Amino acid sequence: MISHIRLLLVVILVQLGAVSGASAHGGVAFEEDRCVIKIGFLTAHFAIYQPQSSRSEEFCEEIPEVSDTVFVMEYLHDFLREMPLDFRIIRDEQNFGIYARWEDVQTVTDIDAVTAFYQPPQIRPEGELTVNYAFENKGRYIGIVTAAHPREDTLYHSVFYFQVGGPDYGSFPLFITIAVILQLLYWFGSGGYGRWQAKRSAALAASKSNNNYS
Repeated sequence: MISHIRLLLVVILVQLGAVSGASAHGGVAFEEDRCVIKIGFLTAHFAIYQPQSSRSEEFCEEIPEVSDTVFVMEYLHDFLREMPLDFRIIRDEQNFGIYARWEDVQTVTDIDAVTAFYQPPQIRPEGELTVNYAFENKGRYIGIVTAAHPREDTLYHSVFYFQVGGPDYGSFPLFITIAVILQLLYWFGSGGYGRWQAKRSAALAASKSNNNYS
């Protein structure tokens, strides 16, 4: 019984570590203290701004306010300058969450019905994509960037999850609760409660003995 509880506790703690240590997901990751978006084998610096409320502060996946928002991609590969890129934001109504992938997006039967914003493909020889969108609702969203090869029939995708209006803790509180329960079960099962009772009884007996002598 104790070994089973211990195994479950280890599994939960590993999951907790994975969740808490994952600072970026999907097509967006941190590299050298900067947010980078990966579109196939191509990369670009990625930043989100809310100039009205946060001025020049950069965000990556948690957008604090429901307001005007600017998405900026600075191309790190010159090849992107030749490729038409589009930018789409959909509401995460299917609850794909932080590990959303292009394969998940393909399962959406009516992409337009869940689209909050769409910017058609454009070639940007200056090497920077800028998108302005005024969010009206707090919630969970998924960004989708698609780049088309200029000479071949090939598309490259990047899919990233983000929250608007504050962080989304998802299932993290549930993990914490389960971890605490399992720890308590382990404590009871390993005799921790009995040892605590024995120490408490001994302390009470010693206190009474001292009072009798005083």
